[in-house]
Amino acid sequence: MKKSEIKILNEVAINIKKLRMQKHISQLDFYNDTNIHIARIEQGRKNISIITLIKICKYFNVSPAEILDNPDIFKT
Repeated sequence: MKKSEIKILNEVAINIKKLRMQKHISQLDFYNDTNIHIARIEQGRKNISIITLIKICKYFNVSPAEILDNPDIFKT
């Protein structure tokens, strides 16, 4: 994986974790509600699909833009 791709995954991971923590939702509760293992996503180890990103956004009631809200992650 390229450094730029790792940077994007890490930024997305940070934003997803922030959302989860702000809403006081445990990883286990998130899994029970969505059937998505979020731990590896939050560690930036798992490249998620668009479908998974949309499911996460729906769960937190945010747009994908809010999770991808950092223009620097798209710079190479």
